[in-house]
Amino acid sequence: MFKGFYKTKNTRTVPLLEILTMAAETLWSNKLRTGLTMLGVIIGISSVIAITSVGQGVQKGVEQQIQALGTDVIQILAGAARSGNVRQGVGSSSTLTWEDAKAIATQAPSAQTVSAYLQRSAQVVYTGQNTSTTIYGTDLNYPEVRNTHPQQGRYFTQEELDIAAQVAILGPTVQRTLFGQGVNPLGERIRIQGEAYEVIGVMEPKGSQGPMDRDDQVFIPLTTMSKRLVGNNALVGVSVNGILVKGANQEQLEAAQFQVTNLLRLRHNIYPPQADDFRLTNQADIVSTFTSIVGLFTVMVVAIAGISLVVGGIGIANIMLVSVVERTREIGIRKAVGATNSAILNQFLAEAIVISIVGGLIGMTTGVLLAFIAASVFKFPFVISLLSIIAGFVLSLSVGLVAGVVPARNASKLDPITALRSD
Repeated sequence: MFKGFYKTKNTRTVPLLEILTMAAETLWSNKLRTGLTMLGVIIGISSVIAITSVGQGVQKGVEQQIQALGTDVIQILAGAARSGNVRQGVGSSSTLTWEDAKAIATQAPSAQTVSAYLQRSAQVVYTGQNTSTTIYGTDLNYPEVRNTHPQQGRYFTQEELDIAAQVAILGPTVQRTLFGQGVNPLGERIRIQGEAYEVIGVMEPKGSQGPMDRDDQVFIPLTTMSKRLVGNNALVGVSVNGILVKGANQEQLEAAQFQVTNLLRLRHNIYPPQADDFRLTNQADIVSTFTSIVGLFTVMVVAIAGISLVVGGIGIANIMLVSVVERTREIGIRKAVGATNSAILNQFLAEAIVISIVGGLIGMTTGVLLAFIAASVFKFPFVISLLSIIAGFVLSLSVGLVAGVVPARNASKLDPITALRSD
């Protein structure tokens, strides 16, 4: 009955494949117990793979969004105004001007393209439809710096910028809200703060960046914005909320940042130990910081998911110990007909390994499926790392080996006489 399970002086060495096959048959005869034992491994492995994939997908999605705006861009924001002892938000003070942007373009060698902008929230109306959106007053360089261009119509011209023309380019969200899906708005007139603007273009979609919808925007000439919506509130020149500086490449950003900082300090008469009345942010630094944060968060959550694997290993060990008790008489018979301790040890280890491998395969499949569903529902890139798959397989195999050692040793050390007397 038990031929092939052991090695004696008069019998052959049992092949590994045969040991694994018989282990699988034994486990199949106890489906419910085997399934419950696998459950911990399945949950642990699927959690590790799914969470790793989701973390990498979210990270890649945000990186793509930021890179779409340009990772070789420095953003300069105006300083914060104070009302009494209360410091308002960055950009609330009129410390930057269009003339600052023009000076940077001509006097900072590492600055390839420079664009100044004003922004305000305003109500935009078309016939019976209206929406609250962000209005951007920009110059001609904005599309190149932000890597965003009209997909319909055109951007405004230098002449329209010079004469403060009342023309507007809509973001896709504003277009859909005011005109409906698929309607061409070119040539139509919208109203911003009661004044009419001709729609001359629709920008290409950029999607959302965190809670901010980058398609929910309207672009008009900076001169028009300054004269009609904001008013010139700088002592000299046109006040702006921010300046965008694009370097020739990402390596040029550090040099550009140094040059821009020193140039603005000179223009604004700022000397140590006075604080700057502006703030610089580097898009590449934002990407790097976000990547680090998401990476740490993913590691933390994967570590928590790894606890499920530990629980799964404990479950395997418990079930295998119970199995040893239930099969005490069977073990006694095997030893009585010549099975060695190592043969019994190998048999129970094989059962633990089969449980962990099959559970690991099911867990890996489930993890990939969960990651795909999450990516489809929440609209971020579906990323599966080969390393996480390999790690999942190695972990499941390790869990089986570690969890099966104690029960297998207990089974191999049973005294055959005592075992045969067991009920």
